[in-house]
Amino acid sequence: VLHVIDLEQPIGVIVQFGGQTAINLAEPLVKAGVKILGTSIEDLDRAENRDLFEQALQALDISQPPGDTATNEQEAIAIAQEIGYPVLVRPSYVLGGRAMEIVHNDDDLRVYMATAVKEISHDAPILVDKYIIGKEMEVDAICDGEHVYIPGIMEHIERAGVHSGDSISVYPAPTASQKVKDTIIDYATRIGKGFHFIGLYNIQFIVETDKKSGEERGYVLQVNPRSSRTVPFLSKVTNVGMPYVATRSVLGDS
Repeated sequence: VLHVIDLEQPIGVIVQFGGQTAINLAEPLVKAGVKILGTSIEDLDRAENRDLFEQALQALDISQPPGDTATNEQEAIAIAQEIGYPVLVRPSYVLGGRAMEIVHNDDDLRVYMATAVKEISHDAPILVDKYIIGKEMEVDAICDGEHVYIPGIMEHIERAGVHSGDSISVYPAPTASQKVKDTIIDYATRIGKGFHFIGLYNIQFIVETDKKSGEERGYVLQVNPRSSRTVPFLSKVTNVGMPYVATRSVLGDS
């Protein structure tokens, strides 16, 4: 990448169209003196770093499943017992749901910590979250720092916990109530502005239905400060050229 930059001498580099690989390259590129266009390195980190992400959502008054980070087996078990099984465990800073499992008791969690993950450290802790049984919704959105544009809300056919790369998304969301849609739009707007995103971002939500009251509650599962795999499909089906609009916003247009 540095060879290409050396040859082309660009005004800057856009990392949000290259998936997780490009996001991971952002920090070393900045250290090498390359200008990142669009969402800043600090705001990318706020979406990627678990502790900073949770703090940001709390400050924006946005619901998320209860959970914490662990760097060893004892911490993981203490967190799981506090929030209650089943829990979703996964390493931080990985792509594509690798080494992600739903765990139902202490023994299974011990096995997971011993076998599934080779290198657990303070730089790469394990995420332990309450596993909420519900349906998953997803949005791709564009922000220019002040305004948020959401072409559509997608709904996953498979249950939440199946990785979005392995599940089918449907647009428009067939079973989402207007209340759920309004919540998702509200959260997506607050996140775009609150995280100071410039360009594309993707949010995955989970909607839980209370068995007694039938009331639906929405939580934010994850925020990706980049284009996702659904952007080409959503662009085609909504007739909105999302990469084009996002690139214009990255270059300073409203």
